[in-house]
Amino acid sequence: MRQISSLLQGLARSLSVGRDRDRDRKGNGAGDGKTAVPAVLRTSGTLWGDGSDTFAAVCSRRGEKGINQDCSIVWEGFGCQEGTIFCGIFDGHGPWGHYVAKVVRDSLPPSLLCHWQEALALASLIDDGKKKLGDCQFDLWKRSYVAACAAVDDELRRSRRLDAVQSGCTALSIVKQGDLMVVANVGDSRAVLGTTYGDGTIVAVQLTVDLKPNLPQEKERIRRCNGQVYCLADEPGVHRVWQPSRESPGLAMSRAFGDYCVKDCGVISTPEVTQRRIGASDQFVILATDGVWDVLSNDEAVQIVAGTLDRAKAAKRLVECAVRAWRRKRRDIAVDDCSAICLFFHPSPPS
Repeated sequence: MRQISSLLQGLARSLSVGRDRDRDRKGNGAGDGKTAVPAVLRTSGTLWGDGSDTFAAVCSRRGEKGINQDCSIVWEGFGCQEGTIFCGIFDGHGPWGHYVAKVVRDSLPPSLLCHWQEALALASLIDDGKKKLGDCQFDLWKRSYVAACAAVDDELRRSRRLDAVQSGCTALSIVKQGDLMVVANVGDSRAVLGTTYGDGTIVAVQLTVDLKPNLPQEKERIRRCNGQVYCLADEPGVHRVWQPSRESPGLAMSRAFGDYCVKDCGVISTPEVTQRRIGASDQFVILATDGVWDVLSNDEAVQIVAGTLDRAKAAKRLVECAVRAWRRKRRDIAVDDCSAICLFFHPSPPS
């Protein structure tokens, strides 16, 4: 019982720290000053991991379609645990997508933390000595993520302040706890790892699958629920989800929070949860919205980040390269919102 009590106290402290120490840095690029680092970062900027070597750089830039519907969060000391960090990036769509994205950003981390604390406490009660808690660490996070996403989506559905019937958002997040990195994806944002080979060459490793409606397992689920998946004549290759008897809403991803007009048509908010053990060769991970990946390959993004000597400017440079690529490759299409988090695992190499 003493262990459960300490877990719950840790949860209370973590939520309190997240509120009390939230000092978002202003500006649209990497932090220029040497002010105190916040525990929670919700804007473009940088954040050092307290008690660890992790360093996060964040940048978001509005496109040419109206208000920026992307948002993000980096929470250092997640769960009041030294060396644990939560990073999440959220991409809204629809008339109220920017509001939905912010609600999910603010709701998902504490909900995940609550479910993880509960799962951990329960596991410690039923542990019979045959399986240490460390051995089921990923299973606990996976169950917690699935439960948290369901709870957040249900809360959003019942909200009287926000109409998410034809608006929604994607959510890509990671929890790094020691050398374990848990990745949870709802939608079509993407996580890509930058890792080195023995000769020092850095290569890209894609950690997530873009959950698009034309993926065989996604398409099958949608069709079982009487939803439709097809491309418009003027958008070849862009598969969208449609209601069975109406030409709406044309959702370009198969999983999302909100979008309740097609939740009965097979669109779900259940995350795909995977894990990665971070080794000495793994240098950084990029979390970015589809605005970046629509115009940059995994290899291009990794080389851009790896080639940025000032890590504080890595996310900003990646986003700027994506914006330029939009204007060069897709001149007749409005630039999309572009957002990225670059999380570095090791200290900067000596100059």
